[in-house]
Amino acid sequence: MLYSKTVMEHFKNPRNVGIIEDADGVGEVGNPLCGDMMTIYLKIEEQKIKDIKFQTFGCGSAIAVSSMLTELAINKTIEEAKKITNKDVAAALEGLPKNKLHCSNLGADALQLAIKDYETKKTGKTKPEQRRETETHIPMHKKEGQKQCYCPYCDAELSEKTTFCKACQSDLDEEH
Repeated sequence: MLYSKTVMEHFKNPRNVGIIEDADGVGEVGNPLCGDMMTIYLKIEEQKIKDIKFQTFGCGSAIAVSSMLTELAINKTIEEAKKITNKDVAAALEGLPKNKLHCSNLGADALQLAIKDYETKKTGKTKPEQRRETETHIPMHKKEGQKQCYCPYCDAELSEKTTFCKACQSDLDEEH
């Protein structure tokens, strides 16, 4: 399995590692299949991400994804950051091995959850006590509003009742 120079640079020298104690938004995701866990912290000023930090427990790809994600999101408006996808993160890293593409999904998902947390707090609504994502995470095989199934790790289209993704060589833990 070969990693790009960019992946190795972000793994060896990750940017924006840490916690923002008074974060405006926090997003936490995990993948029980591989054990990766990511938390993204946001500090927002005038609808822009002025600071972003991460804590990641996982493989080198997960750390590189978290680092690159923070670089892509810093100084973006909330609306711009909402458009950052797993494919954007993987492309910025100059690719990831197929069996590590799910890491880019985790990074993009953590960012979107942090933005959602910020927006919820901004409305003044209190949210119910949340369980950790790793306790409840079940990969989504159908995208909202669509009938087609997708691999939760690489977004490849899948037929129904598939339990193995040929694109990224991942076993799926449930039929979809």
